[in-house]
Amino acid sequence: MIRLSAKAERQLEAYLELLVRRSRRTSLTAIRDPGEIRVRHFEDSLRLLDAADFSGARVLDIGSGAGFPGLVLALAQPDVQMTVMDATGKKVEFMQKVCSELSLGNVACLQARAEDIGHNLQYRESFDIITARGLAGLPVLCEICLPFAALGGVVLAMKSTDETYSGAKSFGGEIIDSYNYTLSNGIEHCVVKIRKTVKTDKLYPRTWAQIKKSY
Repeated sequence: MIRLSAKAERQLEAYLELLVRRSRRTSLTAIRDPGEIRVRHFEDSLRLLDAADFSGARVLDIGSGAGFPGLVLALAQPDVQMTVMDATGKKVEFMQKVCSELSLGNVACLQARAEDIGHNLQYRESFDIITARGLAGLPVLCEICLPFAALGGVVLAMKSTDETYSGAKSFGGEIIDSYNYTLSNGIEHCVVKIRKTVKTDKLYPRTWAQIKKSY
């Protein structure tokens, strides 16, 4: 796993303090214990840096929640251009506060649903790397995430176990690899790597109601 700079280590501890303090008042994460947060949120997020080269990349983190993996990656790799996106206002507001407190100038925070802005030309096919942690099964994840990836870009799907899905080609992608790892608490996770090979049909992503009916 990547070794963090002294500055990033300090920022991560400040992030932890902000998260624990805010979680006393509002629900941002089900995990409240600082030690568990370090492993199950911070360490898990950082393992993505072993799965792909983030150097200078334009990155979109879909369904960021309280900032995982997006904010952790942004402080660990300050040369990325990170956009963190979540549909819940209080979570986006918290991420904005973290960015302000930690002076994370390489992060844009966006409150939106991916299926709603997937046709917006400001974001569509504009990112080198798309990250998604616990977002959905691969069929839904491919339809939601691949429209945002530039040609040659990748979607990194963080899963609890390895998954296969032949239908990625319907949305312009193909599964090219998977990266299995074990956290320091013994929990095993997997990153499924999906390459964008052709432009996504303008039909996708469909509305959430249509997506739910399909899978």
